[in-house]
Amino acid sequence: MPPHDLPPPPWVIPNFVLRVEDLSHPGASIFFDCVKPKEALKLAVEASYTWLYTPLTAPTHVKTITLVLRPFDGVAYTWGTHDTKEINFSLDWIKSSEARARDEILGVLVHEVVHCYQYNAKETCPGGLIEGIADFVRLHAGFAPPHWRPRAAEKWDAGYDATAYFLDWIEKRCGEGTIRRLNGYMKDSTYSVKLFERVAGESVSSLYALYCDHLEQTGNL
Repeated sequence: MPPHDLPPPPWVIPNFVLRVEDLSHPGASIFFDCVKPKEALKLAVEASYTWLYTPLTAPTHVKTITLVLRPFDGVAYTWGTHDTKEINFSLDWIKSSEARARDEILGVLVHEVVHCYQYNAKETCPGGLIEGIADFVRLHAGFAPPHWRPRAAEKWDAGYDATAYFLDWIEKRCGEGTIRRLNGYMKDSTYSVKLFERVAGESVSSLYALYCDHLEQTGNL
């Protein structure tokens, strides 16, 4: 008799490090009032795994994610090495988002943690697609800000939420796992627009034209 199917391996959760550079900043108090750092980062890692990988394909190279809370202009950014990542998150931004702080904190963490794990076609992927995939995961994790909506940008890879909703439309059109496959193709290959033909059966320009037509028909232009 064939052996019973083994359960998939569990998600590999990295070590988390937290550094707060100004505990007196009101954004720090808001952060700790709204989320538990370890649980928030774990949620963000699991969102990245869920929407970009399977238990069998999820990467395990990230050993440590350090979250740095400090005052600066902007929202957040991520950098690091192959196995050690650092997310810098603005305490000023957290303070400015006080009215909906929990969802904003979790949404930004999901977006930034995606950058720790997503493939980038050997650093040849357009920045707009990189950011769009991160916001695609944020959208599907349930942390889209209230001002987000599907919209036709000047180009499909305008980035962030504009590209995220385009990718979401592709996912719905072609089936769950389409963007997961797109990410997977960028593991070992350099970027080419033909990747969309492989995962969605049509050129990205044709898909974007259809998407814009869909937005016009639904009154979202």
